[in-house]
Amino acid sequence: MNKIFSPALFLFITLLGLACNEPKTNAPQETGPAQSTPTATPLVGFERDLQFVRNGQYKFVFVFSRKDGKPLDGSDSASLRKNAPQVVDWVMTENGKRVIAGTNFNLEEGNIAELRKRFVVEDYSTK
Repeated sequence: MNKIFSPALFLFITLLGLACNEPKTNAPQETGPAQSTPTATPLVGFERDLQFVRNGQYKFVFVFSRKDGKPLDGSDSASLRKNAPQVVDWVMTENGKRVIAGTNFNLEEGNIAELRKRFVVEDYSTK
């Protein structure tokens, strides 16, 4: 029985080895240097804050800053809230020098003239 068992075991191991070494047909074939997909550069600072407000799905996005370039203070904030009560989101950015406003109300139809007396107003609304 040892003489019959040994060749059968040898044949089984040989076939098993061949099956394991056989190339797989659905494995991806390497044809050259690896291709990398471009990755987006993460947004930082003002661009990140602007994107945050835009993600709020607002129709209008305005950016306010002081005409003298200094950081906004408490009286500036009070003036903005008083003259633009329709704004839903306020996001302070750039070390307090700019504030981004998100609203569904067109501030051009409101007190924008009053705001322009004190602030630089930039319209970042998507049109």
